[in-house]
Amino acid sequence: MKKIYLLIFLLPALMHSGLVNAQQESLLSQYMFNGLVLNPAYAGSKDYASITAMFRKQWTGFPGSPVTQSASIHGPLKSKKVGLGLLISNDHVGVTAQTDVYGSYAFHIPMPNAKLALGIQGGFSYVKSKLSDLTVWDSNDQVFELNTQTNLLPNFGAGIYYYREKFYAGISVPHLLNYDPERTLGIEVKDAFRQTRHYYLTAGGVVNLSRDIKFKPSALLKYVQGAPFQYDLNANFLLNDILWVGATYRSNDAIVAMIEYQINKKLRLGYSYDITLTRLSNYESGTHEIMLGYDFGYNILKMKNPRYF
Repeated sequence: MKKIYLLIFLLPALMHSGLVNAQQESLLSQYMFNGLVLNPAYAGSKDYASITAMFRKQWTGFPGSPVTQSASIHGPLKSKKVGLGLLISNDHVGVTAQTDVYGSYAFHIPMPNAKLALGIQGGFSYVKSKLSDLTVWDSNDQVFELNTQTNLLPNFGAGIYYYREKFYAGISVPHLLNYDPERTLGIEVKDAFRQTRHYYLTAGGVVNLSRDIKFKPSALLKYVQGAPFQYDLNANFLLNDILWVGATYRSNDAIVAMIEYQINKKLRLGYSYDITLTRLSNYESGTHEIMLGYDFGYNILKMKNPRYF
């Protein structure tokens, strides 16, 4: 079987980034401002509800590069012990599109000056590939007899989230089921897209450098079965409780510059730009990501400080 992909000459770089092995987890740069995209236990971790929408265009100018849209909402119930959340995202890479819909439930346990949240999520991923958009050498290849391949893949995940006013740490596995018979907890589905388990470990804090400047360091460790271990190191500065300015180093992948403006106590706008460190930088002009968040609820206007996490 012979087939030509438009981007075949960059296959090694794509494999290194994990996109070929498992694309089901969206790659976002501003995750530290929306913890629900990584951990279901984050749901309801604030005294108010929050909506966040994100748009990401990866590797601008590169044909078939990933495009991601996501929207999430979460908040606590009246008792403050239970949080609920909903995350919807859509990824488009080459000829493949994936839509994820997941609901989250988190139970928050009070501790001295802190809380510990235990969270679960459940939902599905709908994956669709339009094979007619591929350029092939052998038009009679049986693989391409069907114009479209689709899969509906139910899944569930879990996480733990510890947080207090100026520190947090969490561990999560958003999708526990592997749609890969070669993995543990693997499920074999005919012609299914491979979906591989991701493990996340996050931590961060806020330090007052002066009355008008706060420093927020954070880290993300990510392990994906069958792919290299990866980590993010991030540093953000909050100026006058209004403007976040920071940068992230993603191991063997990119450097990210980011900014977030707290328009008012309810509305915030963020932007990030990824500078690729791999050979892909010769063929693309960076990655753009826009975030819009809106916080609402009874307690939001009573807050003296902006949200740190």
